Amino acid sequence: MTDLLLDTCAVIWLAQGRALKPAAMAALEASWQSGRPVTVSAITAWELGMLSRKARLTSRVPPLVLFEDFVASDGFARADLPPAVLVASSFLPGDFHNDPADRIIVATARTLDLTVVTSDRLILDYAARGHVRAIRC
Repeated sequence: MTDLLLDTCAVIWLAQGRALKPAAMAALEASWQSGRPVTVSAITAWELGMLSRKARLTSRVPPLVLFEDFVASDGFARADLPPAVLVASSFLPGDFHNDPADRIIVATARTLDLTVVTSDRLILDYAARGHVRAIRC
């Protein structure tokens, strides 16, 4: 198993105390037991802000605080957005949709050799075509 990268949906569910699918939870536990942090992309902070602005994120905690507290928790680490990842998101192989956050999440996973933990059907389909590794959450 490779190290993990949480998609924004997984971050939200975990922050809300919701359980993920058994395979995803087992992968998280395996990472933590081996001392490897689970990664969260900095683009997730942007997505949390956008969801909050559109009233699609129901949380009393402001999005920036939610993000910062989450990545500061034991077992998690932030993946920054270096230019190499941002450019790579523009040149993903195969056919992938144009959502910038999803493209950056996928490019981060590909660049850092991570497995995306997601419920996003488009990312899961892209993974099924062999372009990135993913686990359904």
